[in-house]
Amino acid sequence: MSNLKMKEAALIYLDRSGGLQKFIDDCKYYNDSKQSYAVYRFKILINPSDVVELDAELGNHILHQPLKAAEVFQSVCFIAVKTLSLIGQLQTETQINIVLKLTHLPPLPSYGLDLCEFPLDYTSQRFYMMQGIVIAMTTVTKYTQGARFLCSDEACPLSKGFQYIRVHVPGATESATIRNDFLCNLCASSLQEDRKFRVLGDKQIVEIIATKGLHAFQGHSNNQPFRFQSVTIFLRDESVNKMNIGNEYKIIGIPTCVKTSQTAVCIEANSITFCNSKVPSGISDNFRCLLSLTSSSCWKFTAILANIFASQITPPGTYNLLKLCLLMSLVQTTDRNKELEDCLDILIITSDTLLIDRLLNFSINLVPRGIRHLVSAEIFPTLSRNKYGTGAVSIQAGSALLAKGGICFIGDLASHKKDKLEQLQSVLESRNITVYIPGKKFGEDTDQQMTFPVQCSFWSFVDMDSSSRRNAQKINTLIGQMDCSLIPANLVEAFGLLINCNESSPCHPFLSTVQHTLKKAINPEGLLYAASRQFTTEDFEKLLAFAKNLNVEFSLEAERMTHGYYLASRRIRTDSICGSKLSASALKYLVFLSEAHARLNLRNKVLKEDVLIAALLFETSLTLKYGATAFCVAPNAVFPFELYNEEYLEQRDLYLTQCQQQLEQFIATYGPGTTIFSSDE
Repeated sequence: MSNLKMKEAALIYLDRSGGLQKFIDDCKYYNDSKQSYAVYRFKILINPSDVVELDAELGNHILHQPLKAAEVFQSVCFIAVKTLSLIGQLQTETQINIVLKLTHLPPLPSYGLDLCEFPLDYTSQRFYMMQGIVIAMTTVTKYTQGARFLCSDEACPLSKGFQYIRVHVPGATESATIRNDFLCNLCASSLQEDRKFRVLGDKQIVEIIATKGLHAFQGHSNNQPFRFQSVTIFLRDESVNKMNIGNEYKIIGIPTCVKTSQTAVCIEANSITFCNSKVPSGISDNFRCLLSLTSSSCWKFTAILANIFASQITPPGTYNLLKLCLLMSLVQTTDRNKELEDCLDILIITSDTLLIDRLLNFSINLVPRGIRHLVSAEIFPTLSRNKYGTGAVSIQAGSALLAKGGICFIGDLASHKKDKLEQLQSVLESRNITVYIPGKKFGEDTDQQMTFPVQCSFWSFVDMDSSSRRNAQKINTLIGQMDCSLIPANLVEAFGLLINCNESSPCHPFLSTVQHTLKKAINPEGLLYAASRQFTTEDFEKLLAFAKNLNVEFSLEAERMTHGYYLASRRIRTDSICGSKLSASALKYLVFLSEAHARLNLRNKVLKEDVLIAALLFETSLTLKYGATAFCVAPNAVFPFELYNEEYLEQRDLYLTQCQQQLEQFIATYGPGTTIFSSDE
């Protein structure tokens, strides 16, 4: 009686939800087909909340005994087919393969599976919800959805018909569906597969890690040990190719135990949902107050941010130019499922690699996808054999794809081999990486290739005091140009910003840095400055999270100034022999820098004051690469004074106003519409 009641409830649910009509349409497709089928597969969308309200027992079966629940729907569908004469060729109930697809699970702790908890429950054969980031995936291969077997004894009644049908169930291996030792229940003779009725489906294997597992790739430790391990997800049929490396997903599935060379816990995926991070509601009260106090200026707020940023690593007032660029790069990251095209790559020339390393490492931890690349790992995807013996190639993510939407800090460029640097240059220019899969090596008939978008910003530095650089012969350079002879010129060009950080310069007083280091050695956890106590790391995290989700657009005058500066700068850096030293991507970087400065000011509109900062930063970088030109910018143009108080901020505003006038004059002289421009330009 209980089973009959559940069947009635299942039929009512199918009727109310529209599932019955979809089932009838699917049956019509099978009935009209000229092909003969041994297995008829039907996908039924299930809303557990609606089912529980209709019939608690059926809802309980769906959530906790999904295989038995599928049998209930199988029986209902078989009766419907026979009653309504939907499929003429259907003979037995076992020919119907029901796949229940859940829309969600109850938001209760018992339905969540924490990938960092131990042990994982893989014995209950029920649905769980887990969340994780894809770190590896295989190519798509085939598996057996269903098969027909016949008794080998021709005299046996079961040597004909569709009595022996085997279909794949969650957690089953290929050998559970297809094997040569099945016996007839009637005469005990061996069963033989009727191969012409075998049904194949698509299969893909994906590895995920818990989101908190990214802490292992962020280069910091809070002295709290934690355990994480990748978990294997089996995607089948409709779910194949629904997941991408580097993305974060919520997965509903059934944990199972698969025995390979090692026993591994795997998940049979039922449904997949992409995870979008929540957009923060605002910023801290201290930053809100600071924004209000500096509202009369378009430059003061970001100047103060750069001044006080990372005071745990370096004293306020030091490395302001670099810290401003880091903040601007951070606000160009994204947590949403969109292509990150507005990347700001930064290459730093320094003689204090330890401090720069600490500063960059601190900065990447302020965004969810800040990845510190380890020298022992790979930056870009690599290939390996799949450990489950499916014949598929496993593609491992690498640091760059793991940093999707964020920052990939690759450390010292000198620590990477020549071939890796060439690969990095290619990625910086094209923003994608192609993986070649040799078929012969991995048992395939043909070679394959897969292309992945690389959607992160790259940070790196070069040690000016390395032994190879000290012993290298100095080449003649132009005024303002850095000697970057040990770095491939094309690689330097591929980085959007080149920054010179010399701690002995007036912008980076050496004494304050030494005092800071000594105090930190004595009191590592201490907050040495008032700024550290007033504007905490959490405040900066909230500020960046809010700023990077702002949608910005250019004002008309800002757009004109951007194009004017680009064309003028391109004009004066063009010669008849080498052509222009500015590529088309230079305009793109100018736009990104302007947008970043507007976002950091928490504005939705890019103003010409933002374009000025972008132009100064970009011109400083160009001067380091190629030397100074008619638009001569001082190395410390963005921060000409040490920011001690309001008076110095006012002096900086006056200085930047003069720079803006110089920029406008430069555009008027060399920009579009001037006599020195040819008709083609």
